[in-house]
Amino acid sequence: MPTYIALLRGINVSGQKIIKMADLKDLLASLPLNGIRTYIQSGNVVFEAEKADEVLLAKSIEDKIKDKYAFEVPTIVRTREELLAIIQMNPFVVNEEDDFSKPYIIFLENKPDPERVNVVMGFNSENEIFQIIGREVYITHKSGAGKSKLTNTFFEAKLKTKATSRNWNTVSKLSDF
Repeated sequence: MPTYIALLRGINVSGQKIIKMADLKDLLASLPLNGIRTYIQSGNVVFEAEKADEVLLAKSIEDKIKDKYAFEVPTIVRTREELLAIIQMNPFVVNEEDDFSKPYIIFLENKPDPERVNVVMGFNSENEIFQIIGREVYITHKSGAGKSKLTNTFFEAKLKTKATSRNWNTVSKLSDF
């Protein structure tokens, strides 16, 4: 049975859209998912399911959350194999002592239109460097991600798809979780 990772966007941030991970786990147990486990409070869920369409899995999770909490939580799903490939494709060197070399991964729901990608690539700068590979944006920030204008919202607007980001440590942990 394949392992999937659901990445929920915008929960438990600044007191907004609060969902306790134990409650999320219980809620998702009503879906045909097995071995549900969560990682940190930012909405990372690892589970097994019969081979399924990732977009449909994400939609079923979003619907369950909306029914229970009355707010929307964009969700992006990847398989464990996809996550391992994403890690391998990282174009940036990872150095634990250098913040500039600790990338974030912005997960996109869909592979973006090449014309939109070409426009967005013009936003690279000496302080923020990114590459778009498949359905992921690999980005590293010289001044830290907290000050970046290249956010999930930026990429969603420019690439016309849902997005959620995770730091390199979280992505690495999720691949082994």
